[in-house]
Amino acid sequence: MIKIYEQIVKQKQLVQHLLKDNHHFQITNLVGSSLSFVISESFKKVEKPFLLIFNDKEEAAYYLNDLEQLLNDKDVLFYPGSYRRPYQIEETDNANVLLRSEVLNRINSRKKPAIIVTYPEALFEQVVTKAELNRNTLKVNLNDKLGLDFVNEILFEYNFNRVDFVSEPGDFSVRGGIIDVFSFSHDEPYRIEFFGDEVDSIRTFDVETQLSTEKLTKISIMPNVELKTLVEKRESFLKYIADKTVVFSKDIDLLSNTLDKLFVKAEEAFSKLSTAINHAKPNELFCNGKLIKNQLKDFTFVEIENIHHSESKEKMLNQVQHDVVSFNTKPQPSFNKHFELLMEDFHKNTENGFKNYLFCDSQKQADRFHDIFNDIGKEIQYTTIVFPLYQGFIDVENKLVCYTDHQIFERYHKFRLKNGYAKKQSISLKELTNLEVGDFVTHIDHGIGKFGGLQKIDVEGKKQEAIKLIYGDRDILYISIHSLHKISKYTGKDGKAPKLYKLGSGAWKKLTQKTKSRIKHIAFNLIELYAKRKVQKGFQFNPDSYLQHELEASFLYEDTPDQSSSTQDVKNDMEKEQPMDRLVCGDVGFGKTEIAIRAAFKAVDNGKQVAILVPTTILAYQHFKTFSERLKEFPVTVDYLNRFRTANQRKGVLEGLANGSVDIVIGTHQLTNSAIKYKDLGLLIVDAEQKFGVAVKDKLKTIKENVDTLTLTATPIPRTLQFSLMAARDLSIINTPPPNRVPIESNVVRFSEEIIRDAIRYEIQRGGQIFFIHNRIENIKEVAGLLQRLVPDAKIGIGHGQMEGKKLESLMLAFINNEFDVLVSTTIVESGLDVPNANTIFINNANNFGLSDLHQMRGRVGRSNKKAFCYFITPPFHMMTDDARKRIEAISLFTDLGSGINIAMKDLEIRGAGDLLGGEQSGFINEIGFETYQKILNETVEELKENEFKDLYKDASNKPKDYVKEIQIDTDFEILFPDDYISVISERLNLYNQLSELKTENDLQKFE
Repeated sequence: MIKIYEQIVKQKQLVQHLLKDNHHFQITNLVGSSLSFVISESFKKVEKPFLLIFNDKEEAAYYLNDLEQLLNDKDVLFYPGSYRRPYQIEETDNANVLLRSEVLNRINSRKKPAIIVTYPEALFEQVVTKAELNRNTLKVNLNDKLGLDFVNEILFEYNFNRVDFVSEPGDFSVRGGIIDVFSFSHDEPYRIEFFGDEVDSIRTFDVETQLSTEKLTKISIMPNVELKTLVEKRESFLKYIADKTVVFSKDIDLLSNTLDKLFVKAEEAFSKLSTAINHAKPNELFCNGKLIKNQLKDFTFVEIENIHHSESKEKMLNQVQHDVVSFNTKPQPSFNKHFELLMEDFHKNTENGFKNYLFCDSQKQADRFHDIFNDIGKEIQYTTIVFPLYQGFIDVENKLVCYTDHQIFERYHKFRLKNGYAKKQSISLKELTNLEVGDFVTHIDHGIGKFGGLQKIDVEGKKQEAIKLIYGDRDILYISIHSLHKISKYTGKDGKAPKLYKLGSGAWKKLTQKTKSRIKHIAFNLIELYAKRKVQKGFQFNPDSYLQHELEASFLYEDTPDQSSSTQDVKNDMEKEQPMDRLVCGDVGFGKTEIAIRAAFKAVDNGKQVAILVPTTILAYQHFKTFSERLKEFPVTVDYLNRFRTANQRKGVLEGLANGSVDIVIGTHQLTNSAIKYKDLGLLIVDAEQKFGVAVKDKLKTIKENVDTLTLTATPIPRTLQFSLMAARDLSIINTPPPNRVPIESNVVRFSEEIIRDAIRYEIQRGGQIFFIHNRIENIKEVAGLLQRLVPDAKIGIGHGQMEGKKLESLMLAFINNEFDVLVSTTIVESGLDVPNANTIFINNANNFGLSDLHQMRGRVGRSNKKAFCYFITPPFHMMTDDARKRIEAISLFTDLGSGINIAMKDLEIRGAGDLLGGEQSGFINEIGFETYQKILNETVEELKENEFKDLYKDASNKPKDYVKEIQIDTDFEILFPDDYISVISERLNLYNQLSELKTENDLQKFE
């Protein structure tokens, strides 16, 4: 494909025009991604910088993705806007600021030319001048004579924040002769090592592991250049780029109008600012349409035109010279998922001498096409290319047909933007178990004591660091850092201090032995149940059919790797003769429902019925809509049962289940009623198992006997527990968020009419919807009235559990269909409601909700590629209970995608571990602490697998195990990290911990 475009005559004409300076012309009739091929080839030949201005962020991002794959992605840069709104400096996006700084740094460093992709909102903001940027940039080269103190001083001057460990742009830390710094010009932080006053080495390193990744010879350290609202002088981005830059723009009138509208908003915002503070005027911070239009005259300017151009464009282009390079491409036709039409089209193209290319987002999609064409059994000439192309096209002149799989299937094709820097969530997990003096800790041999800090002790004349533990009767125990693996933070029932035993009393040993025998009893029962299922005979489903391939290929989004492997796990289980019992665990919005749809379809395709059990009436209705929509092209009948259905409707569903005319039924706990008779039930899907009571779970056991069972849960399972649970049930975990999901911006706020009004207006302006959660039915109408007064033009709906069923259903459906803007409701939205267009949520009196409830409700927004906002409205911190304050702190701390695992761990701290693991086990977790409980549970399960159930796990017994015999080698070396190297106790402990977990020489070298 690329070689074909190298030879095209029109391409050569275009290059001739681009080589001229200050030349204005048009290129026309480049449809879809044909533009990407033409621009990438032109860039290779011309060797000038390119600036591409698209109509909006979304279009810019799609073309950016095309160009990143056609060229070296280091030569293609994205230049985004940094503000949500003018003059709201606290609402800049750090990731976008970093991407902008990266572009400025690249232009300033005069490296080889690059393609910069942007859109009007980004050009609207003026940038720091080159002179100011040079003044605020520290260039560091290998072997420079600089001095650590000098660098330290400069970083303070640049407003960098000194921390213990660097985790985001603007951080730096000093340890001994090493400075770690996270510049705003690079997506990984730098580690600069000094030897005296000389720069001895420069490396990048990983934020999560803190391990070095790449050696460098020179770097530029840039501060946050967007931070100062009043700098000496700013200028338009067009003044910043090189004079020989070639500027491409899609629609100059639209660009100018968009900039003028933004400028009017900036003037309005400026007029509302306090006059007590000296603020920069709009024309000192932003660019209007006239300014940008005038500046474009100084560059070689190419207008990308698909239809006739307007008068003003004509006028501007005629001012210098008006040339047109006209291509001949057409858009990809629509096939509405009809493969017969697609094949006819391919045949016709081949007869007319065209070459058919099929661009697929993944190899899996390419294989699906191959399977579908094979099943239909017709010979077709086409070539598949695994390349997620933005939009297909037909190049008439060069006889090329390029179709994309996502347009054929009408799937949503997502662009991917790098988030500037990867702030990994495991840093937060590590922080969760940080020890502070006074914390309770558990020593596996000696029991629960209090952490007394680190203490230097003298061992035969050499200093070594030891951990001080305080026990009952003020007994003190010093633990060598060799034995760190025996110590863990105590997590039990919050607010209750655990019992401290006297050292050497034997009470702890008795308690752990008693606990172990009780845990063994529970684990034995669990594994025995699992073993029974393994020998039972169930229905063995057939391998995937042509229809199954078609269903999976028609999924609107691209599968994430975990989603793909979990689907495979489920289908493999179904194809075995033993009944399936699989738990799929994934955070809110990570795509568990799609796995359920595929499993349900496989069952129906094999002539079986499916029952889907959900915890709430609303979720039953939502799932009914989702399953019906997803399966509408296939011969499947979906129905539902909940308390909103009339007696006649219920009767119809029950008859359909008995005679086999209903294939899939979705319902609440009513589905467990013994009166319901199925013609041939083959699969039971349980959504949100944790929400059902004991009675429902007991009834479930009778249905599950020989039926394949798939359970979905959003309650994350701590990794340390996964191993044990895997022994008792099959487990699939979805950790990867869908591509391009942006973490939800969480704000803890007091009740403020101004904040509420601004946030609702902002969301409505960008075409989105809003949830407002208020959990008191008695005054929910007053709250809705208040919102109506604040935003008179907003359409507002009210929903709660005491409403008549039909009304509530139609209200929810109207909200899902975007018929009104704000839904004021109780927590009925908590479980599984999916409204991708709703991207702002307010949770009133958030301090009254549990942590996982808050996480679930926040998960109602941010289900698309738009930035989402969550406002937790709370009273002042001093008016909350300790637990409520901890919950609010935790929920605002963990905003990353997939942070549900952190939420679960924090929940263990706040509520104690009982709720997560069942009441029976919470008793001894409080006695010995969660970490020790885990160790004992893991040991017990391992023993059961090797002894009582060795036949069941014979395949696993061949795998090598990590046997650790207690061994300690005493030396007369000094064993400690000096205080001036790592001053924070918790971090020294963390590093000692990491050291104690190293198993190979290779691990040790990585650690160094």
